[in-house]
Order: sequence, then C-alpha cells, then structure tokens
Amino acid sequence: MPLAESHRLRRGRFSEPGRLYMLTTITHQRKPLFHDLAPLHWLIELKEVTLRTLMRRFKSRTAIALRKAGIGHKPIWQSGYQDHALRREECVVHVARYIVANPLRAGLVRSIRDYPHWDAVWL
Repeated sequence: MPLAESHRLRRGRFSEPGRLYMLTTITHQRKPLFHDLAPLHWLIELKEVTLRTLMRRFKSRTAIALRKAGIGHKPIWQSGYQDHALRREECVVHVARYIVANPLRAGLVRSIRDYPHWDAVWL
C-alpha cells in the first residue's frame, strides 16, 4: 500500500488487552532480509501495551539487532503494519496453522518441521 494510503490501516484500530491479533509487517521494499520471515506474520495475545507500541518496539529492536549483525540495509521495515483482531468464533488453531504454513507455501522449507517456529503454543 502506498505511503499516502497507509493511514487507512489505522482507521478503526483498537488495542484490546487480552485479545488475540494476527499482525503482518513487511521489510522495506520487500527485501529478503530474513529469507524465511518476510513478510512476517505474528499471532499474539495483547497484554499491557498497545498494538502501536508493540510494533514500534519490535521494529526498533530488530533493526538495531540486524545492524549489529552486519545487515546494512536501511530502512529495515516498511512503515505501518496490518492487524486483524480474532473474533471469538474464529478458530485460533486455523490462524496459527495458516501462519506456520507460510514458509511451506512459499517453498522456503520442504516440511513444516523444517521451519524453526512451527511449534506455536496455539497448535
């Protein structure tokens, strides 16, 4: 989504503690900095911070760590992120399986077990 339209992602955004969210963020210009994690999907349970604070901390800390590891690409992340609050009727297991299967669908691994994060707490 072009930067000029990224404000639409924030429309109606609400951070509800205790709610499960699927979050998606993408590296700047979709550079394959993680090889197996771009775009990066998360399934999180929001605790005491807002979605905005959580994503700002994540992007800041990972950018610092990547630069220390020698990744010189700047910027690391595209601005913004997408969030989807899971409804009570949505099956957390189905969403978790979707996220974990992304590297398999993208051809980055031959088996789900080859993906280091396949053993999610919700599976």
